[in-house]
Amino acid sequence: MKIIRRTALLAAASMALAGPALAQKSADILRINFTDAVPNIDMYFNSQRTGLILAHQAWDMLVHRDPATFEIKPSLATAWKFAEDNSLDLTIRQGVKFHDGSALTADDVVYTINMAADPASKVATPSNYAWIDKAEKTGDFTVRIKMKRPTPAALEYLAMVTPIHPKAYREKVGPEEFAKKPVGAGPYKIVKNEQGKEVVFERFDDYWAGSPKGKPAIKTLHVRFVPDLATSVTELLAQRTDWMWNINPDQANDVNKMPHLQAVRQESMRVGYLQLDAAGRTGAGNPLTNLKVRQAIWHAINRQAIADKLVQGGSRVPPAPCFPSQFGCDADAAVKYDYNPAKAKALLAEAGFPNGFETEFVTYVQPTSWSAAQQNDLAAVGIKAKITQLQVSPAIQKNHRGENPLYHGSWGSYSVNDVSAIFPVMYGAGALDNYSKDPELEKLVADGGATSDPAARKKAYSAAIKLMTEKAYWLPLFTYVNTYAFVKALEFKTFPDELPRFYYAKWK
Repeated sequence: MKIIRRTALLAAASMALAGPALAQKSADILRINFTDAVPNIDMYFNSQRTGLILAHQAWDMLVHRDPATFEIKPSLATAWKFAEDNSLDLTIRQGVKFHDGSALTADDVVYTINMAADPASKVATPSNYAWIDKAEKTGDFTVRIKMKRPTPAALEYLAMVTPIHPKAYREKVGPEEFAKKPVGAGPYKIVKNEQGKEVVFERFDDYWAGSPKGKPAIKTLHVRFVPDLATSVTELLAQRTDWMWNINPDQANDVNKMPHLQAVRQESMRVGYLQLDAAGRTGAGNPLTNLKVRQAIWHAINRQAIADKLVQGGSRVPPAPCFPSQFGCDADAAVKYDYNPAKAKALLAEAGFPNGFETEFVTYVQPTSWSAAQQNDLAAVGIKAKITQLQVSPAIQKNHRGENPLYHGSWGSYSVNDVSAIFPVMYGAGALDNYSKDPELEKLVADGGATSDPAARKKAYSAAIKLMTEKAYWLPLFTYVNTYAFVKALEFKTFPDELPRFYYAKWK
């Protein structure tokens, strides 16, 4: 595989040197490639990281989280105050325009928040809004959000996953048409949206002054979805695109040898994981419903080797099923599983599978070598896992249907630095029942999110982590280290929250 990649790199480099450079700096167009197509650019209705990234270019949130300090700052709301009756009062900024020219008011905020919190809306990640009871208009530019329970991370959710939509326009055209021709109030407006293929953003000249995002320096962003990673790398090397990320880590040195390119690495809050169908959703007799089989899998995979040799760049193996910096991610509470193939084989024999078994292994993760490494480790203890490699959206949909025995995915918690952004999704009462129905675990997850007392939250979450790892439901594999590759003519800063901010980028 390495020879093939090197050959492709050299061929692309030759093309770049032989032909004229299609420089887009002079046209003030930043050409961006993502591998995972976003079927619905309205981030309420997709759970993909790329959807979140695109949304933050075109929409603003009520508050802004500083990407360097994580400090919450004013955005569409200029002030806020928590009250003892589980309500949050916000003052809405005046003078803000949506991309269609309409003015932002409290009506837009109330409409958007109530839409997100309404189960009938069928948002992609309902746990992000499950803390909201309802929003009420208290004045032309004041809003009250009634919370179902104390929610210490409320401002984090309002900063990261709650873009504000224009009520009149969305009601007029309907959700489906809005997804095709979206309107926000962010620094860029969307002028072309060919769903699943490309999105074109243009700088919004009427963007409100004083925004912490600032007015973009680059006029146009041209985003294309190129599903094949090798093709995308070839386009970068051949100067047909200016920015991409998540290239194979071992290609970073080759990229840096090109005179017009650079590669940069940055650890993110994303955790790669292996989900095991403990609930038996994929059919009767599924070996994964057996606790000893799941524990065998946890011992079988050499997570540290994958982090060090494949992910690289300082990737870590999370001891608990969450990102280490998140509030409530108690590493000490987790049951430890060392890499121990002999123990894995013994556990399989005790479970009645001395010769192992066959199963499907569904993944969308690239580079594919990360899944292949797990496949090899499983094969070494007798588990023959056949990989089904899909694009992100089809893999997620297959998982929602309960068709994935083993499922290698990743979760970035929408960059919310609190386990309430991951535990309810994977283990809560409203989560997919892949972990086997576990009322005790569901109660602990709910208890951790039902109080503002830090000690009580930590106690509940620590007990939940102990149970999650004892039962070996969901194996945290490694933290992601994003490898960004872009033209040297571009000034682009990376951040640990895995949110590329193209509105901060500029040409040198």
